[in-house]
Amino acid sequence: MNLIRLRQYFPNAGRWLGSWLVCTTFIITENMAEEFRAITEEAEVPAYTLPDLLEPHAPVGGEAFQQYWAGRRQSLLESFTTHVYGSYPSRPFQLVTEKQEAGPTLEGRALRQQFRVMLKTEHGSLPIDLVVFSPASAERPVPCFLSLNFTGNHTVAADPEIPVTQNWMRNDKAKGIDDHRAKPEHRGQAASRWPIAMAIEAGCAVATAYYGDIDPDFDDGFQNGVHALFPEHRASAEHPERWGSIAAWAWGLSRLYDCLATSVPQVDSRRVAVLGHSRLGKAALWAGATDQRFAAVISNDSGCGGAALSKRIFGETVGRINDSFPHWFCPNFRQYSLHESRLPIDQHQLLALMAPRPLYVASASEDLWADPRGEFLAIHGAQPVYQRLGFPALGFHDLPEPGAATIGRVSYHLRAGKHDIDAWDWEHYLQMVAAELPASP
Repeated sequence: MNLIRLRQYFPNAGRWLGSWLVCTTFIITENMAEEFRAITEEAEVPAYTLPDLLEPHAPVGGEAFQQYWAGRRQSLLESFTTHVYGSYPSRPFQLVTEKQEAGPTLEGRALRQQFRVMLKTEHGSLPIDLVVFSPASAERPVPCFLSLNFTGNHTVAADPEIPVTQNWMRNDKAKGIDDHRAKPEHRGQAASRWPIAMAIEAGCAVATAYYGDIDPDFDDGFQNGVHALFPEHRASAEHPERWGSIAAWAWGLSRLYDCLATSVPQVDSRRVAVLGHSRLGKAALWAGATDQRFAAVISNDSGCGGAALSKRIFGETVGRINDSFPHWFCPNFRQYSLHESRLPIDQHQLLALMAPRPLYVASASEDLWADPRGEFLAIHGAQPVYQRLGFPALGFHDLPEPGAATIGRVSYHLRAGKHDIDAWDWEHYLQMVAAELPASP
């Protein structure tokens, strides 16, 4: 057990570690089996200082601020790349899109299209299967939600034309996944998280791909998925600033955007909102930060490494997430495990990187692991950039009661309930897109 893990599990490790170094013997007590205890009470949150979003000399607004923000944004983007998410590879790649199938669905109200997005380098190829649902009656391109899914395209709708993924999948007893493989009986299993009919009725398209197509969600030293196409860019002790899986999924979202923009005329490429839940909310935020072609960015319960402030160490912490999922972030991020105070950046600055585009952060009242208050404080802390760019302030001054939402250029809601994404969330995302991404005249 390394010192970071020791301190994470045992707050008093520093005191007895010194004694252990002096003594020739050390008896391991039953306290060693004690597990990580997350902070879930506000009274336990330590004092912390957030890094400045804007420098003291930043202009108040107007063209001068826009010019200032362009430089400040680039500086912050580079810091998040170095310390948290890692850099993308620079080697050229080829993207080939092939339509696999198309047909009516939802009793003819929607058009279903399935594409194979093939990424190729000299080291191999990687297929990503994308399914797009769009309103059948639309006479012009429509806005689109682009989001990755956790359990395969066949689970987002009970549509027999969508094939069951054959790729590796995380085991989940609750979902009946026990051999890292999806099964036909899983078809439509995640439909409650994908109210496609609601989106179609609102005049929007929904596009999704299985996140495991891009990078399987397990730690193998960055040997699989998209990392295998760029072996010279794998993260290592010598190169701790290179991408992990969160960045890989974000990069994959940009490649799926390429497909929508070039091969799906039903979608208005100027009005694509990138959306993600949980770890895929982290990926959606990083995709929105690195690719400004996304017209809006939506984070649903993204927590640590997503929308929640790291320095609060509330719920899931930097140390815990790096220990449980060492492949998600770049190796540089590990130096801040149990040392969040040393982070030169925090997530309010990440959220500000979405400006001036619409930004929506959503939390759930019982999802303490993702720190709802920390997510709210982060979006609240990102406001000054939006305000200096001429947009109204967030509609809440403090964390609202469950069931409250405010829609605008900067949006937030607190859904009553646990860690999930459901129709109530989507209802508000659709309202934001209607208000902030209207069709061109």
